Amino acid sequence: MNRTLTIVGAAALTLVTTTGAVQAAHDPRLPAPTGKDPVGMSTLHLVDSSRPDPWNPAATARELLVSVWYPAKKAGGKPVRYLTPRESELILEPFPDVPPEILSRTRTHATTDAVPRKGRLPLVLMSPGFSWPRATMTTLAEDLASRGYLVAAVEHTYEAVATFPDGRTTTCLACVKGQDLAKVAAGRVKDVRFVLDEVKKRWRVGEVAMVGMSAGGNSTAHAMLADRRIKAGVNLDGTFKPVPGRLTRPFLLFGNPVSHEPTGRDETWGQAFANMKGWKRWLTVDGSVHASFSDYGVLQPQIGLPGSEIGGPRGLKLTRTYVGAFLDRHLRGAKAPLLDRPEDSEVKRWK
Repeated sequence: MNRTLTIVGAAALTLVTTTGAVQAAHDPRLPAPTGKDPVGMSTLHLVDSSRPDPWNPAATARELLVSVWYPAKKAGGKPVRYLTPRESELILEPFPDVPPEILSRTRTHATTDAVPRKGRLPLVLMSPGFSWPRATMTTLAEDLASRGYLVAAVEHTYEAVATFPDGRTTTCLACVKGQDLAKVAAGRVKDVRFVLDEVKKRWRVGEVAMVGMSAGGNSTAHAMLADRRIKAGVNLDGTFKPVPGRLTRPFLLFGNPVSHEPTGRDETWGQAFANMKGWKRWLTVDGSVHASFSDYGVLQPQIGLPGSEIGGPRGLKLTRTYVGAFLDRHLRGAKAPLLDRPEDSEVKRWK
């Protein structure tokens, strides 16, 4: 008998396991960054007292956690923990054959006590999939930080599991059937704008971009419409709801072909693309699935759950390559010819 988990929302992740205990050959490991700089990571606990929490009626302020990855002078000594055992247990609860704490043993490449490199850095804000913790964007974040970017991934509290410094582990109060993704996007826009203000108080920030996975990709477009400080945006495999209005700054659509080819099942990409009046690209990756653009793409097979046709490492390599080229072009002014003529056989440019 198969067990299937479908996490509620646009970031729906479907995992299937076969009968019997799952045995991982080793602790899960994320792909190494490709840049020359060691990577550090720090965690911010922020409180926005100007507004109540949109999901928890008992909270009079909006609490957020933010992971900030940065290029370091040299590596520190203590590796960053991917998830807590409790977070891993909650995520894997529907899979009794998978060791519940195994995701907490995932090996990352950043350290918590690394000394930051001096100077002004381009900033990339990140927003994860709905019901997915911010940690699921670690591979892309570490890679960008190793190449000189400052990266801030937002934990949208009560939209996934999250453990706060005082030991509280919050759960996904927003994960209800039929959740309004427009409401999700509206709340995330407020989260991101607040986080941008706070990061700029703590770091010397240059040009700013935003990258979102699934519901985070939808939120990226809406955040750009609300805040002109965000100069460029990327939607990784996310449906738009609502379809964003006229967007004049650079935007990249990067997703799976079943949903996001022009004749795919998600019509919102075509509608949104027509509203984009600045630089824009629409790329799909053959053999990819929804999880291919996040850490889940490489973690699922390592913990005994099926992966994609393209394979987790290849999917994430392409994501890092094309997102990195987009950011280099629009935040650093570098040439990026592969965005016009993809160099990889799996990547198709539609428009």
